[in-house]
Amino acid sequence: MDNPVLWTLIAVQVAMGAFDTLYHHEGTERLAWRASQKNELRLHGVRNIFYALIFICFGWFEPHGAFTIALALVLSVEVLITLWDFVEEDLTRKLPASERINHTLLALNYGAILALAAPHLHDWALRESAIVPTHYGWWSGFASLSALGVLMFGIRDLLAAARSDRLSRKDAERLVAGLTARKRVLITGGTGFIGARLVQALVAGRHKVTVLTRDKSHADALAAPICVVTDLDQVPDDERFDIVINLAGDPVANALWSPSKRAEIIKSRAGVTRKLVGLIARLDTKPECLVSGSAVGWYGLNDDDDLTEDAAPHDCFVHEVCAGWEQEAEAARQFGVRVITLRIGLVLGVEGGMLARLLTPFEFGLGGPLGRGKHWMSWIALDDVVRMIAFVIANRELTGPVNATAPNPVTNEVFTRALAASLNRLAVLRVPARLLELLLGDLAREALLGGQKVLPEKVLNAGFHFLHADVHSCLDAITGKRPGSRPGAVKHVGRGKGVAGRPPALQGQ
Repeated sequence: MDNPVLWTLIAVQVAMGAFDTLYHHEGTERLAWRASQKNELRLHGVRNIFYALIFICFGWFEPHGAFTIALALVLSVEVLITLWDFVEEDLTRKLPASERINHTLLALNYGAILALAAPHLHDWALRESAIVPTHYGWWSGFASLSALGVLMFGIRDLLAAARSDRLSRKDAERLVAGLTARKRVLITGGTGFIGARLVQALVAGRHKVTVLTRDKSHADALAAPICVVTDLDQVPDDERFDIVINLAGDPVANALWSPSKRAEIIKSRAGVTRKLVGLIARLDTKPECLVSGSAVGWYGLNDDDDLTEDAAPHDCFVHEVCAGWEQEAEAARQFGVRVITLRIGLVLGVEGGMLARLLTPFEFGLGGPLGRGKHWMSWIALDDVVRMIAFVIANRELTGPVNATAPNPVTNEVFTRALAASLNRLAVLRVPARLLELLLGDLAREALLGGQKVLPEKVLNAGFHFLHADVHSCLDAITGKRPGSRPGAVKHVGRGKGVAGRPPALQGQ
C-alpha cells in the first residue's frame, strides 16, 4: 500500500482526530469527567483500540486472504461504532459547531481513505491467507506513533467510563435542606460553575428560581423548572424575591491582565452588583437578604498568617476587585436587606474552576507544584459552597463578610501531592515561578503564586458542618477514587482541625 496520497489522507485523518480529542473531548467538553457521557466514552475507547489495530496493520503488514477479510470487518465495525457514537452524542450533549464540522470532515476524509484502500484490499483478499511483514519508511513510524496515541486515549476513555458512576451526584436537594420554607430566589451567574449546582439544588428542593443570564441558550443545561431573564429591566416592580444571590463575574484567570481585561473583571462584578442593588431599590417588596459573591483575594497576598473575617487586607489588584465588589453589595443595606458577602476560596469540582483545568495534565502525569509550592491554597468543595449559601440564608444572625473556605487550607505542594495521589499519578514537573511571571505577569504573581491562609471562623462558630474538611478525602471523592485505595486511607474520617481552639468541622454530615 505504497500510495503517498493514501498516506497523506491518513495523516490528515490523524491530525483531525487529534484535534477533536484534545480540543473538544479533553478541552472544551471534558468528557472524561462527565458522568453523563459514560456510553460515549466506551464507544470512543473501543473505537480507538480498533484504530490502533488498523494503524499497525497498515504501517507494518499486508494481510492476505482471510486476514484481509478480517481487516475489512474491523473497518466496517469501526464505521458502525462511529455512527453509533454520532447518535449517542446527539442524545446526551449539545455539540458545539466546531465539533460538528470536524466530524463531517472526518467522515468525508475517512470515506476517501476507504475508496483508495479498496483496490489494495481487493488484491490482498485474492491471495493466499498470510500476514506479510512490510514497511513504508517514515510512514510506518508515523503509523506506530498514531497507534500508540489512540491506544493510550482508548484505554484512558474505558477507565474513565468505568469511574463515571462514582462521579455522579444526584442528591442535590440535601444541599439546601436548611431552607425549610420554600423561597423565591433570583440568581445572577446561575449558569456558572457554582451557580449551576446551586440552581440544581434549589430546584430539587422545590424553590422558585429565576436566573439572570445574558444569553438564554446558556441556561438550556440548567435544572428545570426555572424562569430566565436576560436583563434586570425585564423584572417588574411588583415581582417578589425572598433571596437574591449574586454570583456573576468574568473569569479572573482566563487571560492576561491587560488594562482592558482588568476593567472587564471589575465591571463584570461591581457593575452587575450595582445594577442588582438598583433592582432591589425599585422592587415594591424587598428581599430578605442578598448573598453576594466575593473571593479570598480580598485579603491580598499574605504569607502564613491565619486570616479570619476581621483580618486586614494587603493591597493588590485582586483586593481592589473584591473590595469594590463588596462595597457595591453593601449598598443594599440601606433598603433593609441583610447582606452577606461570601469570600470564596478555590472551589473544587470536576465541572469547572481551577481543578477542572488541572485534571487532564495531572491524569497524564504532567502535573507538579507551582514555583516553590509554599503558597497557601484556601479551598472548598463545590457542594460545601452550595450548602454554605443555604446556611447563611437560614441563619439570620450572619451578616457581612463570611469566609467560604474549608477549615484546613494547604500549601500548593500539599495540594499537588493530594491531587496526584487521588489520580494514582506522580506529580514531579515543577513549574518555575520565573517562567510563570515572565509569561503571565501579575496574573501569575497574584493568582497562581500568591495565596492566603483563610479560615471560616464565622460559619464554624455558627455551627456549620463541612462535608469535606480534609483536602485528601475531598479530592478522592471528587475524582471518583475507589474508597480505601489511598495508602493508609480510612472510610470514615473523624474531624477537621477547625479554627484555633474552636469546635472542629465534622465531615460527612
